[in-house]
Amino acid sequence: MSAPLDETASADLTAQRNRLLEKFTIMQADLGGAFYEMAIRDHVRMDVLTHKAAELQRVDAELLAVERLLELESSDAAGTCPSCGSAHGHAMRFCAQCGGALTPAGAAGA
Repeated sequence: MSAPLDETASADLTAQRNRLLEKFTIMQADLGGAFYEMAIRDHVRMDVLTHKAAELQRVDAELLAVERLLELESSDAAGTCPSCGSAHGHAMRFCAQCGGALTPAGAAGA
């Protein structure tokens, strides 16, 4: 079970989420713009687009992780799934997101 974040940590997470959201938005527009420019010149370079998309996916995953931490802080969650990181309630034994076990193997019979 994780402890609630103090106000400073919460403010830091919110600021980090805002920075990541802005970065994601800019990168998404950049990817779309790059594809448009390549398409109108009939010279699409998939390697460049794939690289930009991979960078965008990395930022999106980081943003999702920060948003999950903020969601966990604001909810009455018992903790996060050890497999996928999704928040779960107190009485849950299996993750609603991935189906992974939420209780330690040795505690199942207790």
